[in-house]
Amino acid sequence: MKSEDSDEPSSGAVAVASPCRRRCCLNEAERCLGCGRLLAEILEWGNASDERRRAIRALAEQRLALD
Repeated sequence: MKSEDSDEPSSGAVAVASPCRRRCCLNEAERCLGCGRLLAEILEWGNASDERRRAIRALAEQRLALD
């Protein structure tokens, strides 16, 4: 019998958190003014590997720093 309160991580656990700040608004360059991701990166996020997610987060942070 399997315990409901298992210490094992769930199979749906996300290792790299989304940078989404729930202030979604795209500018003319299709960049979110809230998190800094491009529309293509937002759409890619759900299927991206952890390595790619870290790269997307880094690029988004760089874009926000330029504002």
